[in-house]
Amino acid sequence: MDFRIRPQPVSTRDAVYYQLREQILKLELPPGTPLSENETSVLFKVSRTPVRESFLRLAQEGLVQVLPQRGTFVSLIDTALVEEARFMREQLERAVILLACAHFPEQALTQLEMNLRQQQACLQDPDDKSMFELDEAYHRILFDGCSKSNMWAVMQQMNTHLNRSRMLRLVDDHNWEQLYEQHRFIYEAIEAQDARRGEQLMKEHLSLNIADQALLKEKYPNYYK
Repeated sequence: MDFRIRPQPVSTRDAVYYQLREQILKLELPPGTPLSENETSVLFKVSRTPVRESFLRLAQEGLVQVLPQRGTFVSLIDTALVEEARFMREQLERAVILLACAHFPEQALTQLEMNLRQQQACLQDPDDKSMFELDEAYHRILFDGCSKSNMWAVMQQMNTHLNRSRMLRLVDDHNWEQLYEQHRFIYEAIEAQDARRGEQLMKEHLSLNIADQALLKEKYPNYYK
């Protein structure tokens, strides 16, 4: 299952870039993994030029680190950037939930309900990537339903380190019931137009990342800087 809208690659360079970025964000290429232009070009059956350009683009996003005389590596998860992205996301999503509780289109509410059903199914048949995509889609529906799609896009530019930490949390522990329950409670607050409860639920929901990151950093010290 794939619930994210992706830009369509228009060149070999874009195709390589999007594939590598996806593998890094989904931890298929874990933090610290060495990257080779030669091996990657053979793997993707392309020349070294689009691979080199993709590495540079990913380095600009902080997902790849080029170390002179040592090589190119998938960057470690930066805890400072994780917290900064989490803080920004909390402020924006608390504002959005207030808008949603005041007015939320029926079609968007139906999309949330369908998303919750898919999350529930994922609890029975765990799939890390699908659950991550459903989580992302759930929050994106909130922004879209409040006519804040551009805000969501801007927020995503800062979320790369946070998203890897979130993905690691899903991979590390398949006990996702709390995640699902919080999403369901937020849906119910929107449906009841209970802004106070909705904002409090969103604050609690996003603050989980603080405790999760501390535990993950202790368990996977080689993944974090």
